[in-house]
Formats: sequence, structure tokens, C-alpha cells
Amino acid sequence: MSRYYTDPLAVPLSAERPLLILDADEVLLKFVEGFDRFLRARDLFIDLTSYRLHGNVKRLDDHSPLIDVEVTALLDEFRADLDSLVMVEGARETLNALQPFVQIVVLSNVVPAQADARLRNFESHGFNFPLVTNSGSKGAAVKALACKAGSPAFFVDDIPQHLASAAKHAPEVFRIHMIGDERLKPLLPPAEDAHLRAETWADAEAFIRGKL
Repeated sequence: MSRYYTDPLAVPLSAERPLLILDADEVLLKFVEGFDRFLRARDLFIDLTSYRLHGNVKRLDDHSPLIDVEVTALLDEFRADLDSLVMVEGARETLNALQPFVQIVVLSNVVPAQADARLRNFESHGFNFPLVTNSGSKGAAVKALACKAGSPAFFVDDIPQHLASAAKHAPEVFRIHMIGDERLKPLLPPAEDAHLRAETWADAEAFIRGKL
């Protein structure tokens, strides 16, 4: 059974094998799609006009936006039970193909109380990845993980700020910008601090194999 860690230095990694660090939401799992299903059951929806949730959650009847504190409460409720998210297209096939060659760790901004549900979601898709819970920027955690593993190391995330943080703290790590939900891709330009904007998991796999 997979485990979660609050300290990236506690993750058991081999110094002899390359490392692939993955964000969860919109890289492995379609968080926004799942959250929208959750909202519609409550007569709400996400109006995808920008790459953020606060300000974009609205009522179905009159399209009036919820205030930020209401959105935060809904997110907390939804994140308490993250078992049901579907995988991004191509993720399963690519990761199955890469697993013989790289160690895979998920670095996700969830709190420890949400970690078990996130792990159950991974396991429902047949994966046994260790999970590192994180808060805020991810660069320091990326550095800590990469220092324990072999090279090359790769980091995949949908948020440009996390890729920029990784570039600052761990410039030796290859950074891939990926947004798994097709509806969200037009809302963000390619991250300046990424080595690649991967439109699909096949793009990411080709890049990774080229560096191995």
C-alpha cells in the first residue's frame, strides 16, 4: 500500500535511479472536472473564465458568484473525499511505460488529513505512488526529493509559480508544464520556467525518454 509523507526527505528513494515528481491535480487527476460535478449536485458550477476557482464558482440559476469564504468551504468539503477523480488522458499508459526506468513521487498541496483519500484515488487507478503533502511553493520539496535520487530528475506541474519555484531551488531538475483538462489549457500561457509545455502525456514521455 502506498504511503504519504509530510517530509520529502523521508521518502525512500534510490540514489541510483532517475526521478519523476508529479503534481496531482490537472497532471494526474482531473480535479476541476470532479469539483464541477460536486458543485452541480449543489446547483452550482465553475465558470471557466480564468485559471482560478475563487470568483468563478457561481449559482446555476442566476450565475451570481459565491464569495471566497463560501468557495473555500466547498473546496474543503470536496477535498475531504478525493476518491473519485478520473485520470488525465494518457497518464496511465505513460506512467506504466516509464515506471521501469524512473522512480515516481507525487507532490501535492493537500493537508495530511486529505492524504488517505488521495492515496485511495491513486490505488483505484492501479498506482502505488508515495505522496508528499505540501503547502505553498514546491521548489524546496522538489530540491529535497531530487537530492535523494539519481539523475536526471523531472518535475511536472500545471501551475507556473510552482515551476518557477523549482527553477529557483532546483535548477538541475527538468521542468514540464502540463494542464490535463482541455478546457483549462487556453487559460494559461506556457510557463516561462518550464523546459517543455506538454500538450499531452505522449509529449511528456517523449521529452523524458530523450533525457534518460
